Amino acid sequence: MPEPRVLLDGLVLGESPRWHDGRLWVCDWGAQELLTLTADGTRGTAGGIDSFPFCIDPLPDGRLLLLAGGDRRLLHRGSDGTLTPFADLRALCDRPWNEVAADGRGNAYANCIGFDLMSGEAPAAGLVARIAADGTARTVATDVAFPNGMAVTPDGAVLLLAESYAARITAFDIADDGGLVNRRTWARIEGSAPDGIALDAEGALWYADVPDRRCVRVREGGEVLQTVEVDRGCFSCALGGPDGSPTLYITAAEWNGPAAAGAARTGQVLAVPAPAPAAARP
Repeated sequence: MPEPRVLLDGLVLGESPRWHDGRLWVCDWGAQELLTLTADGTRGTAGGIDSFPFCIDPLPDGRLLLLAGGDRRLLHRGSDGTLTPFADLRALCDRPWNEVAADGRGNAYANCIGFDLMSGEAPAAGLVARIAADGTARTVATDVAFPNGMAVTPDGAVLLLAESYAARITAFDIADDGGLVNRRTWARIEGSAPDGIALDAEGALWYADVPDRRCVRVREGGEVLQTVEVDRGCFSCALGGPDGSPTLYITAAEWNGPAAAGAARTGQVLAVPAPAPAAARP
């Protein structure tokens, strides 16, 4: 893999990158800002978000789902930046919610890690919830070990989940009613802590790794295909870029534990040519 280039510097803690509407969207958790970046690095600000953490994923109609994890709410973001309520998740879990993935039919999956990492709570099991298009939410998976990045396969049949505290990518079949069944290990990643993930068009998956300071591309079963090493923790990743130029985008920052989070603007968005483009959206 070629060396990644710095596309944007000076973030506090960038997360949840998504290529959408011809741009890269990035959540700067520490600054509580939603940012956009063009392929040449031109930065835009899409608004402030009063939540830590917060994450995004696009719906087929062009709106963004925005998970205000600190508020335990899922929102719609309109093209004008207006945020409207979609689902209240507090009844399912009163700890911070972490990631969201749309399923292509107006529904979504969101996960809660089960404990408050930033306040120093002891680790506890997390969960995954399914939020229907009408905003009703129900728990569809429990006993997950720090659930992190999620992705739905292009056929809408499988949900992939990074379990950071279990060193694995877990797969679930998506049932007709949106429930998750047939839980299994998609890839065992010994010694790593997979964070944000991105599926590519060849069926491989990239995962970001904070303690090992890298992004890794693996096949189902765990075979390592490519590795991108960087000089700071990798929190998440996304595939996108102009047509004909597939690019892996990485959000990275120095990480010295929750107590030091946001103490310095070490966050970056990195870009490196990718061997395959992003998988089609479900």
